Parts: sequence; structure tokens; C-alpha cells
Amino acid sequence: MKKVLLIGNGINNINEKDSHSWENILSKIANLSNEKIIITNKKPFPLLYEEIYLKTLNAIGLKESELKKRIATLIKGIEPNIIHEELIKLDCENYITTNYDYSLEQVILRSKTIESIQNHGIIQELKYSIFRHNVTENKKFWHIHGEINYPNSITLGYEHYGGQLQQIRNYVVSGTNYKNDEISKTTLHKQLKKSPSTRYYSWIDYLFTHDVHIIGLSLDYIETDLWYLLTNRARFQMENSGLIKNKIFYYSPEIYKNEFKEQLMQANNIETIYLKGEKLEYYQNVINKLKNN
Repeated sequence: MKKVLLIGNGINNINEKDSHSWENILSKIANLSNEKIIITNKKPFPLLYEEIYLKTLNAIGLKESELKKRIATLIKGIEPNIIHEELIKLDCENYITTNYDYSLEQVILRSKTIESIQNHGIIQELKYSIFRHNVTENKKFWHIHGEINYPNSITLGYEHYGGQLQQIRNYVVSGTNYKNDEISKTTLHKQLKKSPSTRYYSWIDYLFTHDVHIIGLSLDYIETDLWYLLTNRARFQMENSGLIKNKIFYYSPEIYKNEFKEQLMQANNIETIYLKGEKLEYYQNVINKLKNN
């Protein structure tokens, strides 16, 4: 069974240009409004986005679809770094990421443009990100919070997070409303009870069936969709002994060790792996650890 990687924005911050940092991107879109908007990590990110959107809409009448297009244009400037390259070299077929950019794919695409990236999902989603994925040289890339080729899919505020979570729960527990027999006939829970293996239509399937390594993702508590899935998996595992056999590993720098979050990880059967170093050195240690696993 090949490992699956769940990758966050941390890997983009190694040689990040100031003009493409999240703080600067948010500052640029906040400046569209005449009102003063304080960009700070003391505000939960989804609520900060809602503040920017609502004040911008009020000030200049900018629709959310246009706002997300502007954000997507700014994100296009993010380029791959050495860690993206090392991750692509790993013996891994599925890359799940919360990032909107295509830095991982660009390592493979090289001279090709990101416009050549196409959706291979069984459902052609334009807003939510349950099935949509890209395939590049036999590697699958799942942008679970949206991607820049589909600006409306970019998950930023609570309105979008709420819709995404609804779609996730439908797929896992209650059933989807898509007119596709392969998707609508059963839920993930029912499929897992029927067979030790499962369908692989969604990135969600891998969280219940494959060893998943979480890298560069702070897993803040505002990530309601991911925490829902992690707790749902743990509940299903406890209530259905023997059906869930995969492992989930969460990587974190030693300097950010947090006993309270570690307790939550343990409760949800997630193993925390602490490694030395910061930024480049830390991620090189992560790569070495993954090569040996």
C-alpha cells in the first residue's frame, strides 16, 4: 500500500516571496475597500475573509466570484521550491493538498502552463472539492480547498466551509444527491462495511483506507472539514472493530510541540511525529523520514 500525502501551506513558505505571502495577498484585496481592515492572525482566517468580502461588497459592490478571481491571479505567482521537487520524487501516487496553487504539479509540468491541468473527477465539480482531481504523469493531485483554475472553488469563508462540510458528510454518511449511480448508490461507511477495500472516487476514501502523512499543515481548529473527517474516522474505527486498519501520521517541528493538540491527536488515533529544525531543514528531515517509512 503506497503512502498518501496530505500537504498544507507550510511547504510554500520556505522561499516565499513577500509579494506572494498570504498576509500580502489579503492586504491587497483588503485595500479594495476604503474601510480599514486589520490583517492579523488573531482573527480566525474564515472570519477575516468574511470581513474583507462584506466590506468590499459594501464599498464597491464587488461580487464574490470576482474577488476570488483576483485572489487566484495573485496566487499564480507562487512557484515550486526544492521541497515540492523532493515530494514529487517520493513513491507516492496521491497528493492531497489544502493549497490552491499548482506548485506540486508544476514540478512535473515544467514548460507547460497550468491551463493544461484538467479535472479528472467522476463528478465535474465547479464549486466544491470532493471528487475533483488532476492527473499528471500517473500522480493524482486533490486540491481539497479549491484551486486557481476554478476560482469559485477556493474555500475561504465560513459560507464555503459550511457547504464543503455538508458535501463531505453526504459522501461519508447520508448519501449524495448527484445523478450518478456509482456515487449515489452507497455511502463510504456502507462501502467500508461491505468490503475491506473501497472505491476511490474521492480524496476522502484514502483517509479511511491508506496510510496518510500530514505535512506542512497546522491543522488549526478552524479546519472544520478535516477535523470532522478525522473524528468521524475515529468514531467509525471504535464502533466497527477491524474495519479501519490504516494509520495517520501528523508531522510537526519540535519547537511547536503542543501537548493539548497532541492529546486530541491521540484521541483520534493519529500519531504525532516531531522532528528537529525550522523551514528548509525541518522539511528535509520530513522527506528523509518519509523515504525510510
